[in-house]
Amino acid sequence: MSSPCDPQHAPAGDVGAALMVIDSRLKALYDGRTEVDPVQQQLIDQFVASLGPEEAHDLLDGACTLIFMFMKWLRAVHEDHDKDVIEYVVPSLVAAMRNMPRSVRPEVIPTMAGLVVAAGTGLSPSLWRKQFGEWTSEEMNPLEATAFLLAEHINRITDDRDFASRLINDALTGADEERRRRGL
Repeated sequence: MSSPCDPQHAPAGDVGAALMVIDSRLKALYDGRTEVDPVQQQLIDQFVASLGPEEAHDLLDGACTLIFMFMKWLRAVHEDHDKDVIEYVVPSLVAAMRNMPRSVRPEVIPTMAGLVVAAGTGLSPSLWRKQFGEWTSEEMNPLEATAFLLAEHINRITDDRDFASRLINDALTGADEERRRRGL
């Protein structure tokens, strides 16, 4: 029996825009900056402010798609080593979020952990979250932090600062090629 949270029922959202935000945060981290470049932050803020309600939902769905894709990759890697992705990824993710009190309020950490567990068990994070109502403004930074932390985790275990971004770009390119092949 199919779950109402099955990814096939979920909108992918604007994965490219979500990846752009996460990739800019990763680049700042790897450049040794502890704070985001003010000019870069201003550009991101302007971009987000320019979004209408539908586009903002697309960006949220895109971030959830990133989380799903990152967890799908992590699950496959962990299963190859007979390890449980939830056991190995969620505790370190929660610990990292607890160390980010300016960006991630403690009361939203369980929701972000739930998103990751949903994705780690093959469910759509956006559809899982939707069961509990609309997104709140308090969840925006933690959602971004969750996608960022997963991407950084992937980059760290692969010892490749661009691996997570390339993983998504390759998937998007493959999807575009498949649509063209089908004539869609």
